[in-house]
Amino acid sequence: MQALIDQFTDYVALERGLSPHTCEAYRSDLERFVHFLQSRKVSTLNDVTRRHITDFLMAEKDRDMATSTLARRLVSIKVFSRFLQQEGLLDRNVADAMDSPRLWKVLPDTLSTAEVDRLLNAPSGDTPRGYRDRALLELLYGTGLRVSEMADLRVSDLHLGEKYLRCIGKGNKERVVPFGDKALAVLNEYIAVHRPALLKGRPAEALFVTRRGTAFSRKGLWKLIKTHARTAGITKNVTPHTLRHSFASHLLAHGAQLRVIQEMLGHADIATTQIYTHVDQGRLKSIHTQYHPRA
Repeated sequence: MQALIDQFTDYVALERGLSPHTCEAYRSDLERFVHFLQSRKVSTLNDVTRRHITDFLMAEKDRDMATSTLARRLVSIKVFSRFLQQEGLLDRNVADAMDSPRLWKVLPDTLSTAEVDRLLNAPSGDTPRGYRDRALLELLYGTGLRVSEMADLRVSDLHLGEKYLRCIGKGNKERVVPFGDKALAVLNEYIAVHRPALLKGRPAEALFVTRRGTAFSRKGLWKLIKTHARTAGITKNVTPHTLRHSFASHLLAHGAQLRVIQEMLGHADIATTQIYTHVDQGRLKSIHTQYHPRA
């Protein structure tokens, strides 16, 4: 079964052009699934039933895996099964009959506008690193970029005069995302004054650089955001994706059309963006409960 996983990950990397991060996620999910099957004495994938898949997901849930991780596990199994069936290596695809992974999702955590303000003001502007962090947080919230897209962003991707950037998202697709005046102001000062202070004459294409003059890793950005969330006194579980969710939810709450939000987020399917309509409905319900005399 390991050989089939290797064959599948080569296929999605070379023929479908998926990112190394996505390919590695597929591999990790499928290796965990195969390990589970082996523990159940299942020797071939043709012996897999829907019950095996459900039991695997429930076992992962018992390990306190996030609902989003469970959904991704199921997607990996579905895509892998379709590949095997297309290649004539699977007699029947039991995964296709299973519920959509959207049913496993939960509403994403978001920050209020007051919490966003506290987070964006948490970095000190007195040092190059502090100003870099402020510019990074402003841009992350101002554009809704994924953390991987932010890590890969180069100075040349910015068009400051027109207030937009270009980034490469999932599936190697390029998109254009606008940003506002507040992000523009801190970016201008960061690029002109504080980025050169961090680089100390070293060449770099990355927009946001560490004190060693290198580009941030995804993990490095995650730690940076966590640190500033604690400084801001925010008790929610804040991740880079929290700012992305907040970006989308706040746009929707102020009247932006769902299709526009979909384009800015880089979602291939409008159904992925529609989760934010549920977030907004929750906000409206809380307002109704708070203010309506008959609530």
